[in-house]
Amino acid sequence: MKRTLLSPFLLSNRNRFFPAGRFPTRTTSLLLFAITLCLGCYFLTVKVVHYFHSQNELGIILSLKIFQMAWIVMFAMLVFSAMVSAVSTLFLSQDNEIILSAPVPPQELYFMRYLTTTVYTSWMMVIFSIPVFGAYGQVFNAGPLYWPLMLCTVVATAFTGTGIAMAITIVLVNLFPARRTKDIIIYLSLCFGLLIYLMFRMLRPEELVNPEKYGHFVEYLSAISTPAGPLVPAAWSANLLSTYLLDREVDWLLLGLIIWTVPTLYLAGQWAMKRFFFSGFNKSQESFGGHIRFGVSRYYKRGIWRWIWIKETKIFLRDSTEWSQLFMIGALVVVYLYNFKVLPVDRSPIQEEYVANVVSFLNIGLVGFMVTSLSARFVYPAVGSEGGAFAMILSAPLAVRSYLLSKCVFYAVPFTVFSLFLVIVSDHLLHITGPMWWFSIGISLLATWTVVSLAISFGALYTDFKEENKAAALGGMGAILYLFTSMTVLFVVIFSGALPIYRIMKQWLRGLPISPENIAWTAAWAFFALLLTVSTCVIFFRKAVKRLEV
Repeated sequence: MKRTLLSPFLLSNRNRFFPAGRFPTRTTSLLLFAITLCLGCYFLTVKVVHYFHSQNELGIILSLKIFQMAWIVMFAMLVFSAMVSAVSTLFLSQDNEIILSAPVPPQELYFMRYLTTTVYTSWMMVIFSIPVFGAYGQVFNAGPLYWPLMLCTVVATAFTGTGIAMAITIVLVNLFPARRTKDIIIYLSLCFGLLIYLMFRMLRPEELVNPEKYGHFVEYLSAISTPAGPLVPAAWSANLLSTYLLDREVDWLLLGLIIWTVPTLYLAGQWAMKRFFFSGFNKSQESFGGHIRFGVSRYYKRGIWRWIWIKETKIFLRDSTEWSQLFMIGALVVVYLYNFKVLPVDRSPIQEEYVANVVSFLNIGLVGFMVTSLSARFVYPAVGSEGGAFAMILSAPLAVRSYLLSKCVFYAVPFTVFSLFLVIVSDHLLHITGPMWWFSIGISLLATWTVVSLAISFGALYTDFKEENKAAALGGMGAILYLFTSMTVLFVVIFSGALPIYRIMKQWLRGLPISPENIAWTAAWAFFALLLTVSTCVIFFRKAVKRLEV
């Protein structure tokens, strides 16, 4: 029975990545690119951690504190992603009617949803966390035993996050009898926001860079070396690996706790599924109630784009799984900007202005990464979410090119505001003025518009109008190619401009006039960046138009 329920998931992914009758060129190229990206993350992390490790005992403790923070942040993101996906997969999936009409016990259905939700929500986090955590083993010379220990904890943490999320989702659907089950996401988002805040405060990040707060250096070392979040499952993995990195000893109690937490949470979720699923499923089928008065408009208002934007706005506002995630985004923005507020640039051995401008330049890449991640969640599924209604759009007197352009402009506006807010506020907290302020604004705008355009294009190229929810679309080939393409373009644009921007900022900070040679180099880089982004967007946009017109 379990194999039968998993067959659609396994066969669809096999045909997607390994199509029958031909060589999987795309999958091979994607695999090679992913390996290259993982190696880049690995060597970059090795370099950063080695810098901390080579300083003194304080550097070692700080590097391990960052290690713990990475584990807890990863776990929090896994729990939130699984909670968002569990509502749709457990209670609102279209195949529930077929499955429930068959003699399928709830525990079998739970097993299938448990595995598929874990794969969809954690595959990217697991893959890209392995080179980062593996770099610590290389720097600390942990030996060959560290790798299986690290892989075991990563996989166990992913399953633990899914188990917690699905159990909470099943219970909350019954505790809050909402007329539309998706409204439960509001409660999940609020709970997650509180969880993020509590975790962040337990880490006490401002104390990591403020030894002057303590009367003695030993007291400072003792304070920052205290394990963070002892009640959080991800902290168990972090503390287990930290102990092994320092002492080459395996804490068997923590290892047993990590391993046995997975089946324990699975059995708890299975019991909750058997006890509460059918009552929650019945509530999810209720009508939204109310009444709507239909009438004929007295006059016709022109503007095709205007009506498309109204439609997109109403769809977004009516889907609580979408707009409720704004709570999560708001919490992340607060934490993100708070990091700039407590950044100790004034205690750096290098001149404060130089450090602040370097951080501002690196912040452009961080903002681009955040915009890319959010575009993958909100913009990429925008075309596929039309579902069967897309046939009406094709039959309407509306060109596909105009339809996609209207979507690009609609999503570009809020993402532009979002990126500008992050860049301007962070530059204000860093006291950035002069050319770097304009560089950060210009590159962020270019990156945002490029990322949104690529999200629409790839979403149309690899669209699946039969996807049940937007979260499922993120596990496809198109989403992976979009993420890699966007990050590659941003990487090339930002780092190709590092040298010309450095030359201009060096002369400006020293109070010297900017030489014509540096202006020429910067203009050449700006032309190259504009040419790269525009050509990339145009190429994929045209392919998307042809794909939808077929």
